[in-house]
Amino acid sequence: MTGDAVPGVYFDGRRSRDYPATLTLGEQGVTLSVPDLGLTRVWSAADVSVDPAIPGVRRVVKFSDGGRYETAQDAALSAWERHTGRNRALSGVRWLESRWTAALGALVLAVLAVAAFIAFGLPALAQQAAAVTPRSVLAAFDRETLKVLSSGDYVGPTRLSAERQAQLHREFRDVAVWAGGGYPYTLLLRNGEPGGEGSGIGANAFALPGGTVVMTDQLVALARSDRELMGVLAHETGHVTHRHGLAGVYQGLGLTLVSTVLTGDLVSASTFAAAVPAALLRGGYSRAAETQADEVAGHYMLQRYASTRPLQDILARLESQDGDESPSVFDLLRSHPGTPQRIEHLKAMQRAALP
Repeated sequence: MTGDAVPGVYFDGRRSRDYPATLTLGEQGVTLSVPDLGLTRVWSAADVSVDPAIPGVRRVVKFSDGGRYETAQDAALSAWERHTGRNRALSGVRWLESRWTAALGALVLAVLAVAAFIAFGLPALAQQAAAVTPRSVLAAFDRETLKVLSSGDYVGPTRLSAERQAQLHREFRDVAVWAGGGYPYTLLLRNGEPGGEGSGIGANAFALPGGTVVMTDQLVALARSDRELMGVLAHETGHVTHRHGLAGVYQGLGLTLVSTVLTGDLVSASTFAAAVPAALLRGGYSRAAETQADEVAGHYMLQRYASTRPLQDILARLESQDGDESPSVFDLLRSHPGTPQRIEHLKAMQRAALP
């Protein structure tokens, strides 16, 4: 503890060479003896600092005149530190570093913390980033995604008659007004099989972050009533108003994009927009997002038609068709998880609405 003479080496702060030395540890300070220099000096505790211990590295004591003393005799110096109350806050760190079981436990905790952040923190951060993204950026994302769709073999010009297109646009306006949120909703009708049967995205409908909703001729043909189609479109507006697609993009592209959006550095929005199409089209939605969008659609169906049955029917038909075909990576509607559970949820909404 105190009174111990600890051997080591001394550097005077002016030359690079070291000198054999002894440091005697006392209650009020230390005494440094360097025989080769004929030096003996007493230092008060206030004029001495001790670097925290690092396993495998010599301990260092620094003096106020720039000199330093180093020793491999850790035990005596550590006992003196405890006695005088020095580096008390770092003693726990040293204890962890010196025990492999504690280090392993800390590693496990770190891995669990990272896993928890990925599972819970990142989705929450992505949702927050989506909520604060300006509308102008959403419009850029829509444009870039539509370019990808149009330049590939995914969609082509609609083959529906002008009269049928006009009818669907009129009906969608009612859905858009009901959905609200101030989004410039636009319905784009496209042929989902531009290269013939089995090509493109097939029977599908999906919403882009800025309010552009794409619906294919094949989905129109699959529906047995326009009520079914309006239920699907109401569902897609739910994804827009809750910004599910954008949150999924941010989560998929990772922390860099999320932090950039949160800090307001949107100068390179066009660069981000170029990366969005693949992330958006391949991402799909979580079960929670689907439930939220289904509730939006269910409320619309109940208010307009007093029944959620049309949406249930087309979801079941899409599920059945999906079982007979190879799934497409761009097939957003059919990539939604848990269709039977979604249908049951819509039935429950209808039962709850009955008088």
